[in-house]
Amino acid sequence: MTHTGSGSTYDPPADPARGARPAPAPAPAAARGHGPPSPTDRPVALVTGASSGIGAATARRFAAGGWHLLLSGRDRRRLEETAAGTSAVLLPADLAAPEGARLLAEAALRQTGRIDVLVAGAGIGWSGPFRTMPHTDIDRVLFLDLNATLHLVREVLPSMVAAGRGRVVLIGSVAGCVGVREEAVYSAAKAGLAAFAEALRQELLGTGVGVTLVVSGPVETRFFARRGRPYDRSRPRLASPGSVAGVVWDAVSRGRDDAYVPTWLTLPGRVRGLTPGLYRRLLNRFG
Repeated sequence: MTHTGSGSTYDPPADPARGARPAPAPAPAAARGHGPPSPTDRPVALVTGASSGIGAATARRFAAGGWHLLLSGRDRRRLEETAAGTSAVLLPADLAAPEGARLLAEAALRQTGRIDVLVAGAGIGWSGPFRTMPHTDIDRVLFLDLNATLHLVREVLPSMVAAGRGRVVLIGSVAGCVGVREEAVYSAAKAGLAAFAEALRQELLGTGVGVTLVVSGPVETRFFARRGRPYDRSRPRLASPGSVAGVVWDAVSRGRDDAYVPTWLTLPGRVRGLTPGLYRRLLNRFG
């Protein structure tokens, strides 16, 4: 069962076994602004997965902070809702499409000439035993949550390095830190994203460009409704998209490399490193 992994909106291609899906958004060959053009001297943020959830909340937080926004997602109507009351430029795009990341980056840079912050929030997930997971869904989750993000960062990064400033924000998950049962591929993709963040951070030393990984627990979005099963754990409690957006804003403002929502999510990694046996016993019981 496919569902949204990060609280962002992404509607996968149609699957006859699951019912029809909306047609994918076209590549962003021509961006459409929402409201009058904004001054180019304001800092610019490109936010993907901005149709809802974490992406939409993050977009609103940056808008409140006076940033010029470039918003991307598959659902134009929801992008318009996110952009209401702002001068954001809408760039509907399907990052799962061939050349989707390149076309989005080119459209974004045509609008403003630069991107100061990229918040890569688009992604999907899948819930169920790995042994029953269709091969097409394995590919879909890995591509959207890992490959497409890496390709988009690759397209945006040269302009940041040339400018000598910028920040890439990757939306990770506690699943990438501990591994969550019946979310094996989603966990693998988020773990790969965490390793990518660390490696890229080392490569970018001295360039003026930073990398932030935001690790969140479960968030109160349509994630659980989409998978057809409500969140039934007492811990960790559901965080609000706004609280995650606040952490993203704070991490960018302070130039932080890592941020956790809630903050106690730093503990599993520490326990794993210090006492792997205890870590696995706890994971077997609560994971």
